Amino acid sequence: MSTYRGAKAKLCRRIGINLFGSPKYDKILTKKGYPPGVHGRSKFSKKSEYGKQLEEKQKARFMFNTSEKQFKKYYEKADKMPGVTGEELLRLLERRADNVIFRAGFAITRFQSRQMVSHGLFNLNGRRIDVPSINIREGDVLEIRERSKKSKLFEDTLTANEKYKVPGWLEVDPKKMTITIKRLPEKDELEQSINSQLIVEFYSR
Repeated sequence: MSTYRGAKAKLCRRIGINLFGSPKYDKILTKKGYPPGVHGRSKFSKKSEYGKQLEEKQKARFMFNTSEKQFKKYYEKADKMPGVTGEELLRLLERRADNVIFRAGFAITRFQSRQMVSHGLFNLNGRRIDVPSINIREGDVLEIRERSKKSKLFEDTLTANEKYKVPGWLEVDPKKMTITIKRLPEKDELEQSINSQLIVEFYSR
């Protein structure tokens, strides 16, 4: 399985947070804040340490929309880097092209930004890309392709994200429709809902 294609609402309820960013899942969690199934209301039993570690790994994998194999490769790469492994793992995930587009406010969810890249709507440093997992580096520039700049899709998403605050490691030019990577994200700019230490413990067993 490359990416998760199952029932997203049930997955959010099982893990207990909005994994996909869409406001509709916040509403579902508010209305049904317990795991799915007949015995869902009574399933909040104490998890083992392994269960906590596994759930955190799955949470990150689903949130950034990666396959199991791909996520493990990210971890192995992070483990070889000189910094703190958990932080480097999240930094690698943040640097995916689809995530950068999401963080810049050009998409409502990471699933939407993934589709945008897959459909070839963006250029990276002047060249068309269609691989969402491309690693973005400091100084890179993502730009909506000229033929897509007047698309209602981007008009709607930019309007919806009008009050969205772009993180400091990115610079967005709404007129030129470009995203410049000024620097790599710092620790407090990484995804805060993920406990990366639990993921490190999972792979260190």
